[in-house]
Amino acid sequence: MTHITANIRQRSFIDEDVLFDTLAVNRNPEQKLVVDIVEKARLMEGLSISETAALLQNTDREMDALMFSAARDIKLAIYGKRMVLFAPLYVSNECSNSCAYCGFAATNAELNRKTLSLDEIRQEVQILEERGHKRLLLVYGEHTRFDADWYVDTINAVYETRSGKSGEIRRVNVNLAPLDVNGFKKLRTSGIGTYQCFQETYHHETYRKVHLGGRKTDFLWRLFALHRAQEAGIDDVAMGVLFGLYDYKFEVLALLAHAAELEREFGVGPHTISFPRIEPALGAPLSFQPPYAVDDYDFMKLVAILRLAVPYTGLILTTRETADYRRELLRLGVSQLSAGSRTYPGAYQEAEANLPSKQQFTIGDTRSLDEVIYDIVTNLGYIPSFCTGCYRLGRTGDHFMGLAKSAFIHNYCWPNALLTFKEYLMDYATEATRDAGNKLIENELATITHTEIKNKLTEGLVRIEAGDRDLFW
Repeated sequence: MTHITANIRQRSFIDEDVLFDTLAVNRNPEQKLVVDIVEKARLMEGLSISETAALLQNTDREMDALMFSAARDIKLAIYGKRMVLFAPLYVSNECSNSCAYCGFAATNAELNRKTLSLDEIRQEVQILEERGHKRLLLVYGEHTRFDADWYVDTINAVYETRSGKSGEIRRVNVNLAPLDVNGFKKLRTSGIGTYQCFQETYHHETYRKVHLGGRKTDFLWRLFALHRAQEAGIDDVAMGVLFGLYDYKFEVLALLAHAAELEREFGVGPHTISFPRIEPALGAPLSFQPPYAVDDYDFMKLVAILRLAVPYTGLILTTRETADYRRELLRLGVSQLSAGSRTYPGAYQEAEANLPSKQQFTIGDTRSLDEVIYDIVTNLGYIPSFCTGCYRLGRTGDHFMGLAKSAFIHNYCWPNALLTFKEYLMDYATEATRDAGNKLIENELATITHTEIKNKLTEGLVRIEAGDRDLFW
């Protein structure tokens, strides 16, 4: 452990007084200030915590509309029309923590507990592969008996599972309990993509009140989890807040403070940020009456502001929200989307979804992957992407961020999205989705003016139609 690391772990870098003062100073911003901040955001260089505080506290709906428009434009400028899709796979709902908002809490005697065996993991993976998924987020209950070696075994089981012509998982991200540096080093050997860990709330007193037992009661241990992962060589990390536990304005500023801290220490901030809202969960009374519930309008606003504040960071939208509402949020800067999700171990093998006695929280969007794809193609004109090229070619961490700030996204990610989408259409899509998808691809090809890129992409699409798979630039 370095001297710097030893020192920073003794204190929180989330200075509540500074964040509250920043909110106080920027209360009721003038219209001209909001306009100036939004115009700065359009330069895609990010926003300061102070500027973000001003936008969060704007009460002029006309200015909000300006933010929404800028968020849409920035999303299209950086990510284009592609939308990365993935599914969560719950490996275990056994947990040693007692969190007041979570159905997996150790004190919840109503929950049916289960940890998948390696064979059961393979069965779940095969089902997801046969639906067309290529990216998974493995989710684990935070039980003390789970260690890094076991995590690696479960991840290896996922990567080893193959089904059909092109059924394989090409990227595994993980959401699991914070480890020490040596544990993260072992985890890294499995070839994971991103390590995801949510602080849940950055407000110290709220954190203490809602985390009632287990290792998760240690605020600093969790706060520095992403530092330890980076020190272990995992350069793609992800953070998030569970909105509804405390004031969303404070939490957004704290997320940015956390991102800035990682940038200072390691030269790169989070690869993605998630922003789930509390949803009802069996055995978790707080989840039915969140102390700081965020309404739909304010939630749209915070999503748009996150896109303005951290333009090159991926924003992940889960299936907690309803289908119609997710469609609205996708227009405001979201770049990654879960689809066909279920939130308990062994769920994909069961005919019925949303079983309260097993799941972590209530799902709002219960559509299949194919239904989600049809929707975003026909109603939004977005390109579903299953691309994992960057991860497998080592374009991660600060390397990825540097490339993202150039024309890289348009020259590589957009063609790769079309190639992986074509593969999905050939192997998994329903007839309606296949027809709509092929039409979208034709329309996208017609927009290409660069002859070399158009010829290379057309060649790849023809090869996929002829049977080739897993093509990427």
